[in-house]
Amino acid sequence: MQVDMTKGNPLPMILKFMLPLFIGNIFQQLYNMADTIIVGRFVSADALAAVGATGTIMFLVLGFSQGLTTGFTVLTSQAFGAGNTERVKRSVANGILLSLIVSVVMTILSVLTMRPLLRLMHTPDNIFQDSYTYITIICLGLAAGVFYNLFSSFLRAIGNSQVPLYFLIFSAVLNVFLDLFLIIVMHMGVAGAALATDLSQGISAVLCLFYIRKRAVLLWPKKQHWHINPLDTEHQMAVGIPMALQFAITASGTMIMQSAINLFGSVAVAAYTAANKLANVLTQEMPAMGQAMATYAGQNYGKGDEQRIHKGVRAAVSIDTIYAVLAAIVGLLLVRPTMGLFFIEGSNFEEMFPWALTYIRITVIFYIPLSYIFIFRNTMQGCGHGFLPMMGGVVELFARLITALVAMHAMSYPLAVFCDPAAWLSAAIFTGVAYLFVMKQVKVELRNRMTTTLVPHACHSS
Repeated sequence: MQVDMTKGNPLPMILKFMLPLFIGNIFQQLYNMADTIIVGRFVSADALAAVGATGTIMFLVLGFSQGLTTGFTVLTSQAFGAGNTERVKRSVANGILLSLIVSVVMTILSVLTMRPLLRLMHTPDNIFQDSYTYITIICLGLAAGVFYNLFSSFLRAIGNSQVPLYFLIFSAVLNVFLDLFLIIVMHMGVAGAALATDLSQGISAVLCLFYIRKRAVLLWPKKQHWHINPLDTEHQMAVGIPMALQFAITASGTMIMQSAINLFGSVAVAAYTAANKLANVLTQEMPAMGQAMATYAGQNYGKGDEQRIHKGVRAAVSIDTIYAVLAAIVGLLLVRPTMGLFFIEGSNFEEMFPWALTYIRITVIFYIPLSYIFIFRNTMQGCGHGFLPMMGGVVELFARLITALVAMHAMSYPLAVFCDPAAWLSAAIFTGVAYLFVMKQVKVELRNRMTTTLVPHACHSS
């Protein structure tokens, strides 16, 4: 199913397109949460802390590679909006070939740098080996996540947000069964949790590829498209590299925050991990809205309708303001019952709970600026502008760095937790201003493109 987002009322269209993405993100977070719940309850609290200590590194490695591949699909969205079927197919082939290269290079680099990176982050000694085992297996399966993200993004580029959801639900259910089998039956510990993640994502990627081949023929390249095209490569890398760097810069900031959290010991790390999983579920509408706005902006940029992009952004801001308030309320209500899912009896729940509650209480206040970041950033990226969204990541990095350094100096856990809100507020202000600047550039670009298109026609008429 394809959706042309260049026509109709933006608000219901964006909402309808975003909902499957939101549900899919929730399922993705739930099966990530399943890893930690099963590890926490059937292995140990230290094992849960070990998995949690690698979360920011996973965000760095997977975020960088997936930022690249998501950027590769912006060209597909723009070509679809412009009605250029030939370039749609060409961009798909080029994106797949570039992603193969990215997967190989990133897998080698990530595996080689994991041990020193964990040491640099002050990973507690009692969880170090489990952390290293878990993250190394995740990195060895990097290609599975990259290609699932790539194929799903190709489908979203032509307005299909439902089919990726079906494959993600299947992957989530499969991941839980594999977790239970590999951890409880096979006694593989954290290694089983990592392997379950790799296998479930790999199977989803294969299913998504088969669907494109059989049902989304608009996307399937022909024989003549299967080569590296210099023009498309330049365009895709120009968007993909800033998106990847933006992920990497943001992840570097969260790694600095994790380093500050790690100083408070494995109990604090385990509690923070559990609370962060709850927060991730609550905020998944926000990246889903960002994904929707990237497709919406890409298609309307391809058509040349700058005013319609503005209308979509206003609709998205209205939706996310309401959602952020509701998510904050739900987070405060659910923090205690949710924490009980992660730890077995005897793991000193009452000692861990205050650490988790502090994180939730401080961060939920800032969900509104967090939601705006995704809207402004992804809209700019959908229009092919990657530099200023990347600089928004730099703003986040410095906000987290300064806050973390103060927290580590003062040995203050609340200050360490405040790294996230400091980054969100700073980046929201920056990306909001950047959006206004970029849209002025977009207006000029589209006017120039229209002039270029009309000039030959005018000459012919004369």
